Amino acid sequence: MKILVLGGGVAGVSTAWYLSNSGHEVTVVDRNPSVADETSFGNAGMLSYGYTNPWAAPGIPLKALKWMMQDMAPILVSSSAINARTANWMLQMLGQCTEEAYRINKGRMLRISEYSRICLDELTQEVPLDFDHRNKGTIELFRDDEKMVSIGADLESLKEGGVEHEVLNRESCIHHEPALANVSEKFVGGLRFPKDGTGDCNKFTKGLADHCLKAGVRFLLNTEVQSLETSSGKITGVETSEGYLKADAYVVALGSYSPLLLNPLGFRLPIYPIKGYSLTLPLLDETCAPQSTVMDEAFKVAVTRFEDRIRVGGTA
Repeated sequence: MKILVLGGGVAGVSTAWYLSNSGHEVTVVDRNPSVADETSFGNAGMLSYGYTNPWAAPGIPLKALKWMMQDMAPILVSSSAINARTANWMLQMLGQCTEEAYRINKGRMLRISEYSRICLDELTQEVPLDFDHRNKGTIELFRDDEKMVSIGADLESLKEGGVEHEVLNRESCIHHEPALANVSEKFVGGLRFPKDGTGDCNKFTKGLADHCLKAGVRFLLNTEVQSLETSSGKITGVETSEGYLKADAYVVALGSYSPLLLNPLGFRLPIYPIKGYSLTLPLLDETCAPQSTVMDEAFKVAVTRFEDRIRVGGTA
């Protein structure tokens, strides 16, 4: 089949790789001059197979209000951004903040995360990729005993999902991440996911795109997707800034832009854009740096280790 993949981020390029390996003729379309220049560019770099939690959880509405009041707020909502679409998305999220919904959603996320872990392991064995990949786990740090006690429900979900994890005291956290000895007074313990890892998503996607090219995948860059043409309920073509494109099948991998393209066709995708922030800093002193990812539970900030750099990501 001739397949058009709309979007050149990590999802689009990975999809192109697997489709090409299955014998299809694949073309990737992206509006940027290079792949992975948007959402896949500067994310936290966490390969979070075990540290996987729905944002919608019991108690989150009240917690979110408290978070917005604190210094280094993990979540910020601009009043100018509130419109009908925003309000509808938030109401849907609030509707999922029940014990039962959280249990179901977390179970689903853990299953697909474990599947992703297996896929990445197989891919990195098959294809040489340099993306600062480390398999040294993730530690979620807790700043007080109350939070340590409150993770009981999460531990049950992890056991049900067969996710390997360890509850650590302060000394054990420092054993796995020696640099934490420099700030030992700031936390009481943690939850470790030994199968989690780290990796530079931008480098991964660009590296995989190079292999896609060698496998025959075509990339149409600097090409903006403008609209989808349909007939009898089926997509028949794509109008772009560089002309009309036609294929046997179409994959939309445009992230938060996907609803803008698909909603006019009758779809109602529950996708809403969230803005995050990250810093990437050169590693100056390894004794003060994490070996993998340290997640601050209180401020929802991740500090991730690449080979010679540190990525700090947080705030929604």
